[in-house]
Amino acid sequence: MIETLSLIPWMPTWLVVLIVLWTIPWKALALWNSAKNGQKIWFIVFVIVNTIGLLEILYLVFWQKKPVQARAKRRKK
Repeated sequence: MIETLSLIPWMPTWLVVLIVLWTIPWKALALWNSAKNGQKIWFIVFVIVNTIGLLEILYLVFWQKKPVQARAKRRKK
């Protein structure tokens, strides 16, 4: 039954499982931070696009609003 996890015939099942286990925490963290910071466009991109965690990591490092900026924006509303 586990053999059916591999959608690409040449890709071993263990590699698919490893990719999924790598992707889930990064996606969850990026989704959480984009929602918390009110960045709706980023949230939608993360829901639709799967980049094996690469886009999520880049967002968290470069494009995520810093906590001070996010708090200041919430106070203005």
